[in-house]
Amino acid sequence: MRILHILDHSIPLHSGYAFRTLSILREQRALGWETFHLTTPKHVACGAAEEEVDGWHFFRTPSLASTLNWAGLNELQLMRQVERRLQEVAQRVRPDLLHAHSPVLNAIPALRVGKRLGLPVVYEVRAFWEDAAVDHGTTREASARYRLSRRLETWALERADHVTTICDGLRDDIITRGIPAHKVTVIPNAVDIDAFSVGREPDEELKAELGLTGRTVVGFIGSFYAYEGLDLLVAALQRILQRMPEIRLLLVGGGPQEAALKEQVRAHGIADKVVFTGRVPHHEVQRYYGLIDVLAYPRHSMRLTELVTPLKPLEAMAQGRLFVASDVGGHRELIRHDETGVLFRAGSVESLADSLLCLLSQRERWPDLRRAGRQFVERERNWTSSVDRYRAVYGGLLNRGLHATA
Repeated sequence: MRILHILDHSIPLHSGYAFRTLSILREQRALGWETFHLTTPKHVACGAAEEEVDGWHFFRTPSLASTLNWAGLNELQLMRQVERRLQEVAQRVRPDLLHAHSPVLNAIPALRVGKRLGLPVVYEVRAFWEDAAVDHGTTREASARYRLSRRLETWALERADHVTTICDGLRDDIITRGIPAHKVTVIPNAVDIDAFSVGREPDEELKAELGLTGRTVVGFIGSFYAYEGLDLLVAALQRILQRMPEIRLLLVGGGPQEAALKEQVRAHGIADKVVFTGRVPHHEVQRYYGLIDVLAYPRHSMRLTELVTPLKPLEAMAQGRLFVASDVGGHRELIRHDETGVLFRAGSVESLADSLLCLLSQRERWPDLRRAGRQFVERERNWTSSVDRYRAVYGGLLNRGLHATA
């Protein structure tokens, strides 16, 4: 079986999107399938038409300078670029099917090329483009953009031969748009069990370098986006310090909210209680995980976080890490409260602080939480079993000889 994947971006860029893709490709290759990979102009790390990265061959769509400034026309130009490049690559590698991954800007070119070449198209929804679009422009502009984006998304879902998605929350939303349930398959996020070890000892040299020796550490590792709720975590720290002054907050990473978070820390007079490391190389991340006693995932409640399951809690469980997380829908789908992790009321500084204080003061619970989390990912969230679900999806399409119709 020969599958041509159409991707927003890939390694060597570091993101949950790129890592999920890599895990899928590894497992599909292990099943004996041939995979080919095309990224869009949004993959900005390479100007070449083709690139080898860590033994993986990627076809690239070189970026062209846009001369279009009207709303929506840049996206239209991007889709035309992807469509032209996809047609070239598909005619060269002759796949059995096209597998387009979010956003919908990838699905529409795939549907057009699939129809032209008589190839079935699988559309994998990792998140809805409309939920990103709503954050742009004024309220009126955002509303119009949201409605247009949602219509495009539904149009693509209706025409794909099969839809895959990462969680039940997204599947339910897709079905409410009139897509038949039998046409939608969940390929859940998972972890590579062998890539994570349990019981890693702290790097004492790094701990001393960061001023964390003898401290109990609450931490977050990832990108500093507004929806991650790190503003709540900083606010909760003020309350926690009143009861446990030895606590320190370790924030590893960077992103759009970094400056605002640093200002919040300064304004509340706790700059000496918070350590910002900035972004660290990917191969160094495990050293920082080892310093943290309890991880925090305080995501705000919004459509994105209610529908989409993140990777971070699964990675924490795979390492036997303790964590608290807001009770948004994406977390509730992954986490069993007081069994594999601790959930708190989303948006509540008091609930977050109380949950952290409770967990930090009940160390006798820690071994059971760590063990249950690791067992959960070993049993239910490993990539081998997750990717195996593509067998029925691909096999059904190829056996029936279906292709998308507009």
